[in-house]
Amino acid sequence: MPEPTKKDETENESAPPPPEQTTPQEGGNEKGKDVVIREMTSSSDEDDTSVSTPPADGMSKPAERKDSVWSLGEGAPEESEKRDDAQRSTLFIEKPQSGTVSVGGNITFIAKVEAKDLLRKPNVKWFKGKWMDLASKAGKHLQLKESFERHTKIHTFEMQIIKAKENYAGNYRCEVSYKDKFDSCSFDLEVTESSQAAANIDIRSAFKRREVKQQEEEPEVDVWDLLKNANPSEYEKIAFQYGITDLRGMLKRLKRMRREVKKSAAFAKGLDPAYQVDKGGKVRFMVELADPTVELKWYKNGQEIRPSAKYIFEHKGNQRILFINNCTMTDDARYYVTAGDEKCSTELFVRDPPILVTKGLEDTSTYVGERVELSCEVSEDDANVKWFRNGVELSDDPKSRYRIKVEGKKHTLIIEEAAKNDTATYSVMTTGGQSEAKLSVDLRPLKISLALEDQTVRLGQEIHLKCEISENVEGKWYKNGQLIEASDRVKLYHKGRIHRFVIPVSAVDDEGEYMFVPDAYNINIPCKVHIVDPPKLHLDGLGENNTVTVVAGNKLRLEIPITGEPPPKVFWSRGDKMVTDSGRIRAESYPDSSCLVIDAAERDDSGAFRITLKNEAGEDTALINIKVVDVPDPPEAPNVTEVGEDWCIMTWEPPANDGGSPILGYFIERKKKQSSRWMRLNFELCKETTFEPKKMIEGVAYEVRVFAVNAIGMSKPSMPSKSFVPLAVTSPPTLLAVDSVTDTSVTMKWRPPDQIGAAGLDGYVVEYCFEGTDEWIVANPELTDKTKFTINGLPTGSKILVRVKAVNAAGESEPKYHPQPILVKEVIEPPKIRLPRHLKQTYTRRVGETVNLVIPFQGKPRAKVSWQKNGSPIDKNDINIRNTENDTIIFIRKAERGHSGEYDMKVEVENLVDKATIDIQIVDRPGPPEVVTIEDVWGENVNLSWKPPKDDGNAAITGYTIQKADKKSMEWFTVIEHYHRTSATINELVIGNEYYFRVFAENMCGLSEDATMTKESALIAKDGKVYKYPVYDDFDFSERPLFTQPLVNTFAVAGYNATLNCSVRGNPKPKITWMKNKVLIMNDPRYRMFSNQGVCTLEIRKPSPYDGGTYTCRAVNELGEAEVDCKLEVRGGLSFFKLLMDGVPPHIIDSYMREVQADKTEGK
Repeated sequence: MPEPTKKDETENESAPPPPEQTTPQEGGNEKGKDVVIREMTSSSDEDDTSVSTPPADGMSKPAERKDSVWSLGEGAPEESEKRDDAQRSTLFIEKPQSGTVSVGGNITFIAKVEAKDLLRKPNVKWFKGKWMDLASKAGKHLQLKESFERHTKIHTFEMQIIKAKENYAGNYRCEVSYKDKFDSCSFDLEVTESSQAAANIDIRSAFKRREVKQQEEEPEVDVWDLLKNANPSEYEKIAFQYGITDLRGMLKRLKRMRREVKKSAAFAKGLDPAYQVDKGGKVRFMVELADPTVELKWYKNGQEIRPSAKYIFEHKGNQRILFINNCTMTDDARYYVTAGDEKCSTELFVRDPPILVTKGLEDTSTYVGERVELSCEVSEDDANVKWFRNGVELSDDPKSRYRIKVEGKKHTLIIEEAAKNDTATYSVMTTGGQSEAKLSVDLRPLKISLALEDQTVRLGQEIHLKCEISENVEGKWYKNGQLIEASDRVKLYHKGRIHRFVIPVSAVDDEGEYMFVPDAYNINIPCKVHIVDPPKLHLDGLGENNTVTVVAGNKLRLEIPITGEPPPKVFWSRGDKMVTDSGRIRAESYPDSSCLVIDAAERDDSGAFRITLKNEAGEDTALINIKVVDVPDPPEAPNVTEVGEDWCIMTWEPPANDGGSPILGYFIERKKKQSSRWMRLNFELCKETTFEPKKMIEGVAYEVRVFAVNAIGMSKPSMPSKSFVPLAVTSPPTLLAVDSVTDTSVTMKWRPPDQIGAAGLDGYVVEYCFEGTDEWIVANPELTDKTKFTINGLPTGSKILVRVKAVNAAGESEPKYHPQPILVKEVIEPPKIRLPRHLKQTYTRRVGETVNLVIPFQGKPRAKVSWQKNGSPIDKNDINIRNTENDTIIFIRKAERGHSGEYDMKVEVENLVDKATIDIQIVDRPGPPEVVTIEDVWGENVNLSWKPPKDDGNAAITGYTIQKADKKSMEWFTVIEHYHRTSATINELVIGNEYYFRVFAENMCGLSEDATMTKESALIAKDGKVYKYPVYDDFDFSERPLFTQPLVNTFAVAGYNATLNCSVRGNPKPKITWMKNKVLIMNDPRYRMFSNQGVCTLEIRKPSPYDGGTYTCRAVNELGEAEVDCKLEVRGGLSFFKLLMDGVPPHIIDSYMREVQADKTEGK
C-alpha cells in the first residue's frame, strides 16, 4: 500500500501494486525443473523520475518531484554497502552482464547459482538503482523466472524486460543470499533510439497495478486520495485490493489525515502524513528542525521510543532521523515526534506479503442432489479468501446454501445438495491471485419405456396417442411446436408413468407432428398424425362438355379447384403422354387447385386433356377439351426485284400455314436500315403478292417486310428484306480503341466513319493478326452493325494487331488500325452498381404507366446480373429484363399494383458480388368511401358522415369531394373539395327542397371512379312547420366491463419499482383482479393493487427477471367480463443466490433460468 514520504530526502516512486496470482504449472515439473512466473501489469503512460544511485557515503541524492508525494518506506542505504567481507562469498557461477536494447525490444538477464553445498533454494532479489525491489513490479513489461536443474544442481534466475522504454535505462543489481552467505552483482541497461531526452527516468513509472482479472490497464492511483474521495461502502473493497488488513485502524487514520495541518514554528520540515513498509523491511523517519538545540523525542502510540538495536537515532545538522529495523505487524502504529510544545505525527503501515493460490480449482461434473466440494490451497494458513459465483461474491451466511470450510491452507466451498441452477463458473480470489473452475449439474437420465407411434387416421375418427417413461413426472404436449392445452375437444390423461392424448373426432387441422416433453428434462417423444380424405374435382365453372377456347399466341391458364386430404397428387395427360411441370405446356399444383398452363397456345394444342387426382383415400378423373384458334404464319422474307430512283418492286410468297382461316390480304411496311421505326405503306389490304413502294430518299438504305391477315388477326411480320441503297463509299471507321481484355478474348470499340456515302453503311469487318506475322484473320464472318466486337478464341499471353473496315453495297472502306499491339490477358474489375439517385427512394408510378428503369453497373469480365422480387425470382413473362455488359433494364409496359414490391439486383464477377434494392410502388385511384349516412338535419344544414374506402389505391387518402343533388332534377353540384375529415356539415341549403348527397375519395392519382350516395334524402323543412319533439326513454347506464385504455408492453430495471396501468368502465362497478402468466396474484407482498376512478394500477416492488412474463387485468360484473394483458421484461438479471434469498422457490428459479436460456438461444 502506498504512503506519503518526504519530497526532498527520499526517492519519488510509484506505489507498488499488489501482486497478481501465481499460476502453478499443470502436470507437475518437467525435466526436474521448478518454474514460477509472477506477472503484474506495468504502466506505459506515466513519466516518473528514475531512482538515482546513492553516493558512497550512503545518503541518497535528493530528487524533487511535484506531481506525487507517494513513496515506498526505505531503510538506511548504507546497510547493504557495509556488509562484512566475511559474509560475502562467491555464490554466482554466472553473473548478469550489462546490455543494450532498442525501444520496444526485449532483453533477458541471467544469473546462475551452484547448489552443491546448499540445503535449500537461495534467496535472490533484483533491484533497480539502489533500493527499488523489482519483485513487486513483475507484470506485462517485466517477468522474473526461477528454475532448477536437478542433474547439474544449478539454480537459474532470469529477469526479462519486454517492450523496453526509454525510462527503463539505468543501473540494476542482483543479490543472492543463503544463511550467512551473500553475493551481489551490478549491471547496466542502455535503451537506444529514444525520441525524447531521458534524464532522471524512474523505471517504477513503467509498472503499475493491474486488477486480478487482468481485464484492462488502469493508471496508478493515490490510494489515500482514492479513500478520501470514495464512498464509505467501498472502503472494504479498496482495502482488500490494496492489501490493507486493519480496516478499523485505516478508518481512524484516514479521519486523522483529513485534519488540516497548521504551519509549525519548531519544524522546518515535518513528517509526511503516512509511510508504508513491507513486513521485515526497514523504514526511515526524518524531520528538520528550525532550531537544532531544541530537545526532540519520538513516540509510538503515545509511548516514548528509546534507542535500541531496533530503533536507531541519527543527527545530521538540523535533520533528526529515526530508523526502525525488521518491521513487524506490531510496528503498524501512529508515530509522532515532539520539539518543545509542538509535535509532528505520521502513520506507519506494515504490509503483509500477498497471498498466492498454490493449488487451483478443478472443473467438476455431478448430478442433481449430489454433494459438491470445490477446493483450493493458498500460500498462508487461515488467509483471507473470497469466493465468487459467476463474478458475484458468496457470503458465509448460515442461511446460505453455500458453506465455506477452512483447514489451514486448504479452503473448500461445499454445496450439500446440488441443483440444476448451481451450474456456473466458481472462482476464488486472494490478495495475490485467483483461480476458477466450472461446475456442471445435470439431471438423472430419463428412459423411454413406450414411445409414441405414427398414426394415419381417417377424417372424423379418433386420435389416441400413448407413451410411457421411466419417471413419474408431469409433461406437456405440443403440436407443430405449439403448446396444447386440455379442452372439451382435446383430452389429456396422466396416470403414473403413462401419458395419453385423445381427440374423439378428428379434423383436417389435427394433422401434424405431435410431441410429448417431460418437465425438467431436455428430451421429447415425437410422432406424426396423418389425416386422410378422398379427392374431388370441382368443374362447375367450365362450359358445355368441359370445353375451353383460346386464341393462338395467348396464354391459357386453366385453374381447377380440388379437395382431398392429404392433398392429392395431380396428373395431367394428353393421350398417352403425361404433362410435366415444366415446358410450354405444363401443370402447376397448388394446395387447393391445379392449373394447366399453355404458353403461347398453338393450333396443335387442340384436343382432350385428362386430369386425375389420387391420394391414399381414393381418386377422381375428368376430360377437358381445349380448342385453339390461330393467326396465319408470317410470309417468307420479301425479295426486292427492281430498284429505281425513289421506288422499288417487291414480291413474296403466301405463308405456309393460314391458321385455319383463308388469307384476306397483306400489309406492307418499310423502314430505314439505321432506324427501328417501321412505317405502314398500305391501309387497305393488298390482295396480290406484289407491291411497289414509292417516295423513298435516294442514298438511304431501306428494308421492307410483310404481314398476312385472316379472320382471326394479323400474323407476325416476315423477316426484313435485304437492304437496298444507291451505291456510295464510306471513309474508314474512327477512334478504334480497346474496350476490355480477357484471357481468351479482346473487345474492340470504335466510332462510325466521318463520311458515309449515299449507300449508307451495311456493317463492319473486324480483322486481326498476331504480332510478327502478316496474315490477317477475319474475326466476324458476318457483318456486324455495332461499333463494338469481341474477338474470341485467342491464346493467353499472345499479342495481336487489330483493324476495322466499314462495308456497304459498294464494298469495304480503308481499314482503321489500332496503333499498338494488344496483350491478351484478363483484367478483373470488381462489380459496382451505379444506382441512380431517384431510385434510392421509393419509385412511384400509376397503374397503366410504363416502368422503364436503366441501372448502370461496372464489372469485368462476364458480369452476371440477376433479379428477385420480394425474395423470389421475377416472372420474365410479366416483367421484361434486358442485360448488357454495362447496364440492365427493367421494363413493365403497363404497370399493375401487383408489380409493387422490393426488387433486388445482384451483380457477380467470379467471387465478387454487389447488391442493390429498388422499392417500386404502383398506385391507382382509390375506391369509393363506404356507407354515407345523414346524421342530422336542422334549419338549412345537413350533417353527413362516412367511412374511408376499403381500397386506398395503394396510396394515402388525401381528401374527399362532396356533391349534392336536388331530388327533382338529380343534377350534381360540388359542395366541398379536398376535404380531409370523414364527417361534414352542408350549409345554405334551399328550404323546401329535398337533397341527395354523394362522396368521392381522393388520393395522389385523383378522385375515385365511383361515389357513394346516401340511401335516404334530406328534406329541408319550410318555416312554420310544427316541430315534434322526439320522445326519449330513460337511459340505461348498465354496461358490461370495457377497457378504455389497455395495458402496454413494458420494460423494467431490476431492483426498481415498476407499475402497470390501464383504465376500465362498467356499471355496476366491476371487480378487478390481476394475474401473472394466467395465475391469480393473491396475498403476495411484492405486489400492490390500486383502483381509483376506473384507473387500475399494479405496482411490482423491486422486480427481478423472475417477475417478467405476461400480466393480465380482468374486470368482472354481473353483465360480463373483459380482460387485457401485456408483457413485462425485467432487464438486469439476478443470480440464483439472490433469487433464493428473496424467497423464490428453487423449482420456480430453475424454470426461470431455462426460460432465460431459451430466450437467448432464440435471439441468436
